[in-house]
Amino acid sequence: MRSDRGQSAPLGLKAAAACGLLFLHLPILLIFVYAFTTEEKSFVWPPPGLTTQWFAVTWNRPDVWEALSLSVRVAAISTTIALVLGTLCAAAVSRTKFFGRETISLLVILPIALPGIITGIALRSAFALADIPFSFWTIVLGHATFCVVVVYNNAVARFRRTSGSMIEASMDLGADGFQTFRHVVLPNIATALLAGGMLAFALSFDEVIVTTFTAGQQQTVPIWMLEELIRPRQRPVTNVVAMVVVLVTLLPILFAYYLTRDGDQIAGSGK
Repeated sequence: MRSDRGQSAPLGLKAAAACGLLFLHLPILLIFVYAFTTEEKSFVWPPPGLTTQWFAVTWNRPDVWEALSLSVRVAAISTTIALVLGTLCAAAVSRTKFFGRETISLLVILPIALPGIITGIALRSAFALADIPFSFWTIVLGHATFCVVVVYNNAVARFRRTSGSMIEASMDLGADGFQTFRHVVLPNIATALLAGGMLAFALSFDEVIVTTFTAGQQQTVPIWMLEELIRPRQRPVTNVVAMVVVLVTLLPILFAYYLTRDGDQIAGSGK
């Protein structure tokens, strides 16, 4: 009796896991299927036919390229800002002790803990108060607020695992601060920074809420997709672009997981 129950429990767990995975990923698979459908105006199941013509149509749509270019540029610059600021904050918090250190750490991670609509409203109000017109740079600043958190959380975890005696030994041997950072600190935190940077890029690329409040009339890929869903021209084109978004965001996250699978926490994946 006990042996039978012991054999049936893993099977039940496997079935539950399979159902959970299907629940999470079946809608994504449907997006991939509808990218090949021959139906242009509506979603019909099963698709009346399959075709690859929409990939050529998408390739020749200038509005798609404009949105994609804007998203890539915003994500790249936001990630660069996040790498610099996040690393500096992580170094200060993990390597020094000062009054209010934990408060500063809380303030750094707060933007990613708040709902995106709160961050968006706050940024829009700040830009209006400072009389800053909406532009490419307002989107970058908006995205950098949560990208910094991702880099910070990954960097601070690695800093705390790095032995301080190596830094002290480097300084004792005559290396200055820059040489110590380049030859001792950077090699130890490089994978954490790379993982944090890729996660920050992925989060910035598919950010919707904050972008809505900071973009003005500009359209990143997620905003373009929302507009196409509201006023569709060619529905399969939207699904083709969605496939690209899935791949662009999934691959960096998988690579980041690969780099930090030895135990570092991959922060920010819940944004």
